[in-house]
Amino acid sequence: MEFNYTLDNGVIVSPGKKVCAGSLKIQGEKIVPSGGAVTINLQGKSCVYPSLINTHDHLQGNYRPPVGPKKGTYYLTWLPWDKDLKASDTFKERSRLDREDLYALSGYKCLFSGVTTVNDHFPQKLNREILPTLPIRAFLEYGLAHECSSYDLHWGDGIEIEHQRATENKWPFITHLCEGFDNEAMHGVDALEKIKILDNHCLLVHCIALSDADIKKIARAGASVSWCGFSNMFMFNTTAKVRKMIKAGVNVTIGTDSSATGSANLLAEIKYDRQLYRTMYGEDLSAKKMFEMITINAARAFWMQDRIGTLETGMLGDILVLKGRNDDPYENLVNASMDDIELLVMAGAPLYGEMRFLDIFGGNLPAGYSVITVKGRPMFVKGDPAGLYANIRQKIGFNKVLDYMPFDSASTADCA
Repeated sequence: MEFNYTLDNGVIVSPGKKVCAGSLKIQGEKIVPSGGAVTINLQGKSCVYPSLINTHDHLQGNYRPPVGPKKGTYYLTWLPWDKDLKASDTFKERSRLDREDLYALSGYKCLFSGVTTVNDHFPQKLNREILPTLPIRAFLEYGLAHECSSYDLHWGDGIEIEHQRATENKWPFITHLCEGFDNEAMHGVDALEKIKILDNHCLLVHCIALSDADIKKIARAGASVSWCGFSNMFMFNTTAKVRKMIKAGVNVTIGTDSSATGSANLLAEIKYDRQLYRTMYGEDLSAKKMFEMITINAARAFWMQDRIGTLETGMLGDILVLKGRNDDPYENLVNASMDDIELLVMAGAPLYGEMRFLDIFGGNLPAGYSVITVKGRPMFVKGDPAGLYANIRQKIGFNKVLDYMPFDSASTADCA
């Protein structure tokens, strides 16, 4: 379907631009300067943002409840957590589901939090067939290593080959780094330098054990960092030196990690991370800065800044429309909940929204979409998350509740 519509009379919020009242026009997959055969009037009550970008997730692992260390203890590295996970009731329950079920849940975890772009930190040989089936963009164009240590899981074709592939193709090279406090974890930057792959293609995840010297090296190299505050505190009772990274000029982004240790979704993560920053430093991390971390900073980390992360003309139409509950549009985003989403669009195509936005489709619910009810509002959505939820509950054997699914599996509505 060729889309051609205008979102009119909204508060337009884009990185690097002054917030203004105005309109946003879509033709095909992209934002265009003029046109719009169909106009949706937002009545000055909605804020329009680039859709959100989650720089770190494990899409096979987003099952709840989380698994962590025994009360009063914390891990030294990720390895003992992996053993605890596989011995847990959560893992036993999760094992009743197919990989396709788990990935589908993760797609909706993203969608219902305003995320349209995410990295699945697994090797492509495991996810290349399934990622294109998700309702959001879980891209395949990346090089990766599990991490740089002797207990690396040896994902991909080897760290140097994966990095070379990333640089040749202008992709990100993504790896866990300094996730823990043993000798190896604390010398992750040295290990990358030794094999000469610390550069601006690197997206380094967690980084809780970086020294001040490491931070300066990462900044000089132009590497990016994915901050996963909730998961870090849950597993290790500490997190990255975010204030020093920002002051050093590091391109800091935000990731959820898997919901087996992390927050429910990106909207929950940004609230937690902001409060964590306040607790750590006794000062605020501005809502505008956080907005940049989950839009343009993340797009740069993924080497996608020419396509996503802003609402500039010529960019893909990746759009998030939220209820305007706060006069400051940045605070409005950082304090938003799943219930505040009015519309989510990826490459011009609406994925999820209030029924008034069906005019974009000509007034009728298209094939491949369904209707759910969220806090009393009927909402159209790509795919059938209610059917997925019901099927998962049947396989598990009880009425499982997942906090990133904002509806009950019986909550459906007829399209008016």
